[in-house]
Amino acid sequence: MWRRRWPARAIVVVTGLGAEQGAQVVAGIVAEGGIAHFVEADLSAGGSEIRRLAQEATTLAGRPIDILVNNAAFLVPPHPMTESTEEQIDKVLEVNVKAPCLLTAALVPAMVEHGGGPVINIGSIGGVDGIKFTSLYGASKAGLHSLTRSWAAELAADGVRVNTVAPGPTITEGNENLRPLLEKLAESNPDRRTGNVQDTAAAVIFLASEDASHIHGVLLPVDGGALAI
Repeated sequence: MWRRRWPARAIVVVTGLGAEQGAQVVAGIVAEGGIAHFVEADLSAGGSEIRRLAQEATTLAGRPIDILVNNAAFLVPPHPMTESTEEQIDKVLEVNVKAPCLLTAALVPAMVEHGGGPVINIGSIGGVDGIKFTSLYGASKAGLHSLTRSWAAELAADGVRVNTVAPGPTITEGNENLRPLLEKLAESNPDRRTGNVQDTAAAVIFLASEDASHIHGVLLPVDGGALAI
């Protein structure tokens, strides 16, 4: 059975738009005894910026990227579909669909050459169930879910495992302003609570591990049972 051997200690390369926030994330990882670097990048800027990110991340890691988590997303405030602007549509698709396509394509060849590895896309239950006033975000995540299945079918033979984690209503530092809405949505979940970043992280860690070595193309809901009813 194929089984990829991972380094005993991961080198984490974090990316995002804010250098100050990125430095804080890196400092938190280092404080826990980890190794981390930050590369500032705008994933809505297109191919040249994404290729730069891939190159700098690889250089900082000192080796081909073994694990890719496509976590960046652009979320517009909930609104009626009749009020969606062309600019919003373009930005959501650029960050949530186009950027994962380009970044994965930039990193997968070296990953394959180095023995394979996991690609984990962060989707959403909004890409499975229709949730009013979130049509742009839901459509983009449904697209990412479809890419996951297609990439899994294409890349599994090369040792690359592609899967999706689909959070339900999840409260993070970046969406505290949406807490009342998220808590209301979670009231109908079987477990009656919102998710947190630790819930999502645990699912990502599992799919990145060798315990998931025979799992390809799945959508793993982390939603308190929302999709079960």
